Amino acid sequence: MQKPRLYPEDQARVDEVTRRGVNSVERKPFRVWILLGVILGVLTLLSVVSFVIARIEGVV
Repeated sequence: MQKPRLYPEDQARVDEVTRRGVNSVERKPFRVWILLGVILGVLTLLSVVSFVIARIEGVV
């Protein structure tokens, strides 16, 4: 087992700081599938736009 790096008093101060302020805000769980959907949606939109521009310019 690894030896603790902080004395108990120091660890208590660290724990108190992490319990207040920004660190104490409850956050929603990270949703990977929503992020993946947004990335795929943007990629699809950019692909469609580039295809339309290529059709207009007569490349395709």
